[in-house]
Amino acid sequence: MRSCIAAVADGGAPPGRYQLLAAINAVHTDAASVRDTDWGQIVALYDRLRRLDPSPIVRLNWAVALAEVEGPGRALTELDLLAEALADYHAFHAAHADLLRRVGRTAEATAAYDRAISLSGNPAERALLSGRRDRLLG
Repeated sequence: MRSCIAAVADGGAPPGRYQLLAAINAVHTDAASVRDTDWGQIVALYDRLRRLDPSPIVRLNWAVALAEVEGPGRALTELDLLAEALADYHAFHAAHADLLRRVGRTAEATAAYDRAISLSGNPAERALLSGRRDRLLG
């Protein structure tokens, strides 16, 4: 698997969508923690995936990874471009809320958490997002 990831990341044999997704997943699972994740490699893999599949979801995932490399402000700029396409997608609003929280825009983050909670159909997800929102409110 590691040689496959290296080939994908280094521009070896042209990978397909599923190979890129597998490589991204492998980088995540290889890390002992979020802090230890090789976010630069994940961004590079998402760059390649965006060329194959420039969907709003792929672009959202790329922006979330980009936040770990270039900071939440840069990622927020990218999310602004996706707001219309992902207006009804709870994960967009959850990611948006987290990035807004990280730059200190508490009121906007709270509203984004509320929107994510209202769109989520999963009780466990709603509980997680509610907890994050409530911690933000103190």
